[in-house]
Amino acid sequence: SRRAPGRSRLSTPRQEADKPEFIAGLLGNVTCGAPLCALIRNRDTRSGDYEQLRDVPRPGHADYPANIRYKGAQDIRGGGHFSGRLTAPLCIAGAICLQLLAKRGIFIGAHVAAVANIDDDLLPEQGLDAEFLRQISAKPFAVINDAAGEKMQQAILAAGADGDSVGGVIECCAINFPAGIGNPLYEGLDNRLAQAIFGIPAIKGLEFGSGFAGSRLRGSANNDPWIIQDGRVRTTSNNHGGILGGLSSGMPIIYRVAVKPTPSIAKTQQSVSLSRQENTPLNIKGRHDPCIVPRAVPCLEAVTAIVLLDLLLEAGKG
Repeated sequence: SRRAPGRSRLSTPRQEADKPEFIAGLLGNVTCGAPLCALIRNRDTRSGDYEQLRDVPRPGHADYPANIRYKGAQDIRGGGHFSGRLTAPLCIAGAICLQLLAKRGIFIGAHVAAVANIDDDLLPEQGLDAEFLRQISAKPFAVINDAAGEKMQQAILAAGADGDSVGGVIECCAINFPAGIGNPLYEGLDNRLAQAIFGIPAIKGLEFGSGFAGSRLRGSANNDPWIIQDGRVRTTSNNHGGILGGLSSGMPIIYRVAVKPTPSIAKTQQSVSLSRQENTPLNIKGRHDPCIVPRAVPCLEAVTAIVLLDLLLEAGKG
């Protein structure tokens, strides 16, 4: 329900329950060993709003390259295979993985780190625990600093009122993940996370730990010294974001993603008619989010859970 549309003025007015119907794999709400299969039905649809996009592609959307790739046979309704709607099944799988990880003491949480040029507080390097993450997730608008969150919401509403949209940043973390999980080179923990994360539409950037800011530091400032604390090996800081050489270090896994502004906006935009091969203005119909960042928060938690559980099982520690 955190991902579902129509929950507030900050999202599309479309009303979808986003309630999964399990048709296999569950018996009395308990897994029975058969493959899990679930449906989420789209009920509040206006497919006709998208018909013009078959000829006039939206700026910032996949309409044109998809037309070339699939020779015009692509499903244009709702964005088809490129729609953010496809994150709904990700959240089903992720919710199951989150429960399995929680039984192992591993917890995942995310928050809106920025909207437009308004920043939330970043996750603290010390004191991260399951309760802290739960408190953020329980908020209607998932931020650490509620005052910053209020400003973000006003920025979203202002963009929507202007027929425009805004993007932002989401920060996600996983705590209590054991050290030594992952692989070097192409199958590294960060590689696997990146592959899954970029499967979420609108994600355009990713950094782990200190990320791009760390590239401006000297090694002496960016390195995280090792210490023994409470009988276990830790680091005094976490610029490496919990991953070194494709392997987990035992510190919290922390990353941030850049989410682009929603490309479907109410303002008139420049495009082309593919059939007439001429420039033409485009006025997009439909009901679209002025900012998809808040709804993408649980999607990041979901894909993180899927990847981490996969790697634990591969390591024989599931």
